[in-house]
Amino acid sequence: MMDWTDRHCRVFHRHLSRSALLYTEMLTTGAVIHGDRERLLGFDQIEHPVALQLGGSNPGDLAEAARIGEGFGYDEINLNVGCPSDRVKDGRFGACLMAEPQLVAEGVAAMKRAVAIPVTVKCRIGIDDQDPEVALDTLARAVVAAGCDTLIVHARKAWLNGLSPKENRDIPPLDYDRVYRLKRAMPDVPIIINGGILSIDEARGHLAHVDGVMLGRAAYQEPWRLLSVDADIFGEVPPHETMQDALEAMIPYVERQLSRGTRLHAITRHFVGAFHAVPGARSFRRHLAEQATRPGADIGVLRDAIGKLAFTQAA
Repeated sequence: MMDWTDRHCRVFHRHLSRSALLYTEMLTTGAVIHGDRERLLGFDQIEHPVALQLGGSNPGDLAEAARIGEGFGYDEINLNVGCPSDRVKDGRFGACLMAEPQLVAEGVAAMKRAVAIPVTVKCRIGIDDQDPEVALDTLARAVVAAGCDTLIVHARKAWLNGLSPKENRDIPPLDYDRVYRLKRAMPDVPIIINGGILSIDEARGHLAHVDGVMLGRAAYQEPWRLLSVDADIFGEVPPHETMQDALEAMIPYVERQLSRGTRLHAITRHFVGAFHAVPGARSFRRHLAEQATRPGADIGVLRDAIGKLAFTQAA
């Protein structure tokens, strides 16, 4: 979810669910340690609970980056061992680390020594020619022995040789049963499933087999689905009944960000998929696309876009 789940996206999603755990974009340990920390790591307190996702392989750097993240107030540190992008592979982090389970375990152990908050790992079921039965079990047992608190498994292989990052999101077949078998083999370890899950109904089905469900592209591209998460999954009252209510509640945040020099489009780009089967949704999207990118675009652009919706969307 690099370039997607930035701080503005997360604030928006928090207005749709109080209870879902939110994750940052993956940040490299080098960026966290040497970069502009406030720009990269700063977040709004409304985002809690929120996890910092790291990419890296050097145990010392992972420990330092985790310590920095804990200092910023994150609720969890997550190590990404699942991203298949070329720049990730070249930097020796992400999915290529499925081939080095002991190194991943050393990183987890170093982070556990450095912080008091949970340390989790996100992985694939395997890469390239690995046998998922062996590869996933080997990685899972190594990181759990090192102290990993929760394992998040994308139920696809990643083909680092032969498929592009985009193709790796769709072409390798999903194998949810492999994740279920991991949970049965490790009943005391929290296991969260990820990959190709498109609805809250599907998520509910997976919860009969595992401890949690992670939504990625579905949550971003169709955020209206998140309106039902608190009621249907957590049995709680949602923060807002409708998407229009949620966007209205976002306006004070947007105004604060504009006053600090943030461009309107940097925030409203996350609203593109907000409405589904709602009269006026196309006009809403078009207005933001045409007006929010203009220099000096202000809160009036968002208000006008909301005004183009014909009625309040049902939750």
